[in-house]
Amino acid sequence: MSALEPEALARRLAELADSKGATGIVVLDMRDLAAYTDFLTICTARNERQARAIVDEVRLRLKQELGLLPGGVEGDGAAGWIVVDYLDAVLHVFTAEERERYQLEDLWREAPRLELDLTPDGVRGHLYGAAHG
Repeated sequence: MSALEPEALARRLAELADSKGATGIVVLDMRDLAAYTDFLTICTARNERQARAIVDEVRLRLKQELGLLPGGVEGDGAAGWIVVDYLDAVLHVFTAEERERYQLEDLWREAPRLELDLTPDGVRGHLYGAAHG
């Protein structure tokens, strides 16, 4: 498996979060604004359990698909936020309350947003619908 370019990795993080029912998914291009990463992928989970499920899916799929492990993981579902650091792209999973508290999109409002082509809400795969529908 080959490594993804940073933008492709950020998009893959968004796709995987979407596949687990995350909402409000945005990808910020940080290349001209921060030295620690190229992209931030930010999403909202309905609750702490879903936040952990999103992170578990991301970690499993990127390891299976690309042999890629995160450089670090901070927070946990109980805190209402989890950060998964793949160096070139960082995933932030928040509950709604914590996303409102941290307001990363406002903090980095000058960062360009990538256009994402994700599944429209309510039209996920049959397994998602069977489990959550």
